[in-house]
Amino acid sequence: MSRCGRLPGRRATGHPPAVTPSRPLVLASLGALYLVWGSTYLVMRWALEGFPPLWMGALRFSLAGGLMLLFLKARGAPWPTRPQWAASAVTGLLLLACGNGLVAFAEQSVASSLAAVMVSAMPLWAALFSGLFGQWPGTREWAGMALGGVGVVLLNLDGELRASVPGAVALLLSPALWAFGSVWGKRLPLPPGPMTSALQMVCAGALLLCAAPLMHGLPAHAPSAKAWGALLFLALFGSIVAYSAYQYLLRAVRPALATSYAYVNPVVALLLGVSLGGEHLAPAAWAGTAVVLGAVVLVAWPSAKRAG
Repeated sequence: MSRCGRLPGRRATGHPPAVTPSRPLVLASLGALYLVWGSTYLVMRWALEGFPPLWMGALRFSLAGGLMLLFLKARGAPWPTRPQWAASAVTGLLLLACGNGLVAFAEQSVASSLAAVMVSAMPLWAALFSGLFGQWPGTREWAGMALGGVGVVLLNLDGELRASVPGAVALLLSPALWAFGSVWGKRLPLPPGPMTSALQMVCAGALLLCAAPLMHGLPAHAPSAKAWGALLFLALFGSIVAYSAYQYLLRAVRPALATSYAYVNPVVALLLGVSLGGEHLAPAAWAGTAVVLGAVVLVAWPSAKRAG
């Protein structure tokens, strides 16, 4: 899970855009979300060739979060308060250290394309957790969640997921923790704007830096240039460039368009995984992919109508 901060499937408010949209910038930002975030699943698998999962996350988020924090401070952003740091630590733990970390763990034994499809069920979990916080889904969203459950069952009929029970469990927990952290985070005193993302990454990086030596020990061998390149891509493009594009879209276009990556990224990840990663999906996995993506569209569609 390369994304950070805001809820991908959040309910639209219908508020007008906060800035005047520039068509070329909107198209470029959408391209960044679709291509960069869609590619991070395969790139993460390449990074895992040289870094254990927790070390990869620790270095990625520490670098990206540190650079963002320095940039925001240089531009005059106020230093976050203690409650903001605490809220960022909690949400950073749920979204990045656990949510993204479980994807990294799963990709040691599961194809990146399958991981992307399983993670795309996050808006379904988000709709459910929103209900537990008092905002219950509508009829269409309940139908989407039920359809998503069928899709997950189909995906788990694939031999690869059945052969890797820990990986399958991790890919079920990852979007659930990401969604819970996102929904709960809306009720916590997080700092405004990009500072939320910066603090979440700094806190997640610090937590993973403490956990990585305990889980993996110190790396026995120097990572390859390919693994270092993949890690830098994840930090600079996946965690900084694409997230900045997402922040711009949230201010410039309808929420339904800004969050459309939730069902575009899996398609990109599938194409890259099959064409560049040498991955192969069984017929049940292709069917499950179509069902899960259809379920996500059902959950997102009511928001699109309200966003008008």
